[in-house]
Amino acid sequence: MALRSFVEVSPDSYFPIQNLPFGIFQPKQGKPRVGVAIGDLITDLSVLEELGHFRSPEFRDQKVFLEDSLNTFLALGRPAWRKTREVLQHLLSAETPTLRDNARLRGKVFYAQKDAAMKLPARIGNYTDFYSSYHHAHNVGTMLRGPENALMPNWKWLPVAYHGRASSVVVSGTDVRRPSGQTKAPDAAAPTFGPTKSLDYELEMAFLIGPGNSLGQPVPINRATDHIFGLVLMNDWSARDIQAWEYQPLGPFLSKNFCTSISPWVVTLEALEPFRKPRPQQDPEPLPYLRAKNDFTFDIYLEAGLQTSSMGTPQVITRTNFQNLYWSIAQQLAHHTITGCNLEPGDLLASGTISGETEESRGCMLELTWRGANALTLANGETRKWLEDGDTLTITGWCQGDDYRVGFGEVSGCILPAG
Repeated sequence: MALRSFVEVSPDSYFPIQNLPFGIFQPKQGKPRVGVAIGDLITDLSVLEELGHFRSPEFRDQKVFLEDSLNTFLALGRPAWRKTREVLQHLLSAETPTLRDNARLRGKVFYAQKDAAMKLPARIGNYTDFYSSYHHAHNVGTMLRGPENALMPNWKWLPVAYHGRASSVVVSGTDVRRPSGQTKAPDAAAPTFGPTKSLDYELEMAFLIGPGNSLGQPVPINRATDHIFGLVLMNDWSARDIQAWEYQPLGPFLSKNFCTSISPWVVTLEALEPFRKPRPQQDPEPLPYLRAKNDFTFDIYLEAGLQTSSMGTPQVITRTNFQNLYWSIAQQLAHHTITGCNLEPGDLLASGTISGETEESRGCMLELTWRGANALTLANGETRKWLEDGDTLTITGWCQGDDYRVGFGEVSGCILPAG
């Protein structure tokens, strides 16, 4: 019999009892604290903690759910994460009377999502962005070097990445200020300074680190998932003209440090387990430290929608899937730590743009318009080569079960003019 909650959850909700994603919410009156989404409600874990529902060895006598970030909870590791999920699925079950039959207690435990403000789920000390989609890398390389030399020689041997700016990671709904910087036209003798004319989105996902590892101690790939709490949606906003001038020889800098948006709800690996799929075949075979038994990916549908200031609803411009990634999350983490680099609770590791082999599955404007050469025509007749002021870009994602969805909500941002 399928697990069912006493909380009313519509069939197309992203947040059934099979999901239970974690986030940081702030009610209209009160401080930010840890909550879990169920249907249209938020379950206040700090109340359940005070009532003693999380008194078990997995929590090491710590109270972690009245904090304004998930970091302390993340540091506890998978035994505590699984225990929390077990307790919540029991309390929220249609068969359990504890909350179901106590209206006064439900009034303390539940908040309407529409009445709460969502915060960043973690204090992100470090942020790394990978470049792990074959089709994205091949498309970008084709634009720059031609199809014969699309991939750099190292691309199929290691998960390429750059270290991003953690302080400018923001939660969904935060406006995005158009950045200014140096750009140089191909036929110009010198660069000029001004607002970017090639603002782009990048449809990505990212995962949050749990316990992490000590300096000098790499994480073996078969232990990588012990350190991965869950996944969020991400938009790595990019200024392509600034990037084109600055990226050689050290890669992105100002073109990506101005804003990175993530969704507020973190979907755990346990919730994603039913949607696990084998990792795509890799050729050549990776070096031994990147080989894992039964390595995997997830079947996650992903969409990006663009809404201009004159549109009433967003228009979907990208449809892709998490399975389009060449390198797995386990490989990304193992490679990141192979030097002994120490990951810490709350660190954010991102996938890079997730593009598929079809035109509609391209995960950024750079690919959709082929570097601005072919304008994208919207349903209302407007065209876009790049994102314009007043545009709102929204990314959504979900896994489809037989009679339920496990979703991530959305990550959205509206573009403001340069300051």
